[in-house]
Amino acid sequence: MKKIINTTKAPAPIGPYNQAVKIGDTLYTSGQIALDPETMELVLESIEAETSQVMENMKAVLEAAEMTFENVVKSTIFIMDMNDFARINSVYGSYFDEKTAPARETVQVAGLPKGVNVEISMIAVKE
Repeated sequence: MKKIINTTKAPAPIGPYNQAVKIGDTLYTSGQIALDPETMELVLESIEAETSQVMENMKAVLEAAEMTFENVVKSTIFIMDMNDFARINSVYGSYFDEKTAPARETVQVAGLPKGVNVEISMIAVKE
């Protein structure tokens, strides 16, 4: 049976979706952007600050499902400009142990919600 995961520690959905859905031991997250969950304002001072906010939002969603980044098996990163990849990757990588980091793809896109530069979604499994 599917369980809906929502937390006030991550931004409220801005459309007809939930922050995450858990089926058995597998968690499927919606994409997170750099919305501050308290103010619902975008954090866009730098690509590093933006990516950090995205990852903190994702951390909150994982925690709401009683998981951590150690449980993540797959990530998808959508970015507006591949020239930002190294800086996004640096922040993203700081949340994982490189030896056990998840599978991932990074895709440059033509547009993202609210004009942000990065969006990240994840799949996590609780063993």
